[in-house]
Amino acid sequence: MARRQVAAAIGCQPREIVFVSGGTEADNLALFGTVRQALHQTGRASRHVVTTVIEHPAVLNACAQLEREGVAVTYVPVGADGIVDPDEIRRALRPDTVLVSVMHANNELGTVQPVAEIAAIAREAGVYLHVDGVQALGKIPVDVDALGADLYSMSGHKIYAPKGIGALYVRRGTRLGAIQFGGHHERERRPGTENVPGAAAFGCAAELAGASLEADARRIGELRDRLESAILERISHTGVNGNRAARTPNTANMYFDGLEGEALVIALDLRGFAVSSGAACSSGAVEPSHVLTAIGLRAERARASIRFSLGRANTAEQVDALVEAVAASVAHLRKLSPVTV
Repeated sequence: MARRQVAAAIGCQPREIVFVSGGTEADNLALFGTVRQALHQTGRASRHVVTTVIEHPAVLNACAQLEREGVAVTYVPVGADGIVDPDEIRRALRPDTVLVSVMHANNELGTVQPVAEIAAIAREAGVYLHVDGVQALGKIPVDVDALGADLYSMSGHKIYAPKGIGALYVRRGTRLGAIQFGGHHERERRPGTENVPGAAAFGCAAELAGASLEADARRIGELRDRLESAILERISHTGVNGNRAARTPNTANMYFDGLEGEALVIALDLRGFAVSSGAACSSGAVEPSHVLTAIGLRAERARASIRFSLGRANTAEQVDALVEAVAASVAHLRKLSPVTV
C-alpha cells in the first residue's frame, strides 16, 4: 500500500520505488549505484559525472568521494537567480559521462531547476539523470515521466512523515548496482529489514500531500509573500536572495546587511521562532553558505542571510508576529554591530 501511495505521488509504478532511510541514502544510492555499475560494466578506470555547485551536501559529498575513487566530476555554476542554465549542462557533458545529478528545488533558496530541459539533453546524450527531489515533493507537482528523471530522491519528514524514511525512484531499466550488501530486499536494490511503520507513514503523508497540494501551495505562497513584503517594507538594507518567481512556495531567503545571520537566528529563537542561517559550522568558524556564494553574494552578505521556511500549520497571525520579531531583532543587532549600513 505504501509503495503504491508514494508511486502515485510522483506518477510512477510501485515496483520503481525503493524504500531507504531518507534523502541522503537515496542520493548516495543513486550516485554510487549508477556510477559504480557503469565502472563495473565497462572496466574503465574513470568515468564522468555532472552536477551543480548548489546541490545538497548529500550529493556534493558523494561526488567528492567519487572523485577520490577516480571518477571525474564537473560542477556546473548557476546564475545569480540560483537557477542552472541547461546549456551549461550540455557543455559539461563528455563521451564518458555516466550521470547528471541536478536537484529539483534548492533547499536554501527554493529555486526550481529546469529539470525537463536538462532531462532532454541527458537523454539525447544517453546519460542517466538523477534528481534530488527532497525539497520539491509535497510543495510543487512532481511527475517523473514529465520531468524525464531516471532516478528521483525523496524524504518522508519533509512532508510530515517521521524522520528515518525516504525513497528513491528508479526508472525501470536503469542499471543500478547495490551499495550495501545483505539480503534480497527491495528487489535486491537495498538490503536490510524494511522500516515498515516508517514506510506506511510516508505513504499516508504522500497521499495527503497530493490531495491538498494545490491549496497548500497557494496558501503557503501567500504567507511567504506576506512575510517578504512586510520585511522589505519595514526594514532597510534587506532583500530576497535568488529568483522570486521560479521557486517553491514555502521558502524565503533574505539578507540583512550589517549583521551576522547566526546572531539573528539566535535572537529569533529567543523570541520563539525557528529559522536557519543556511551556513555550516566547521572548526568553530561559521562559513558562508556555498549556495549563496555560488549565486554571487559576497561573504559578508551571505553571512547576513537567513532562511525562513513556512509549513502547513503556519498562519497569517504567526507571520505577522514573526515580522515584528525580525524588525525588533534587526534593529537591536544593528545597534550593536560595528558595521554601518
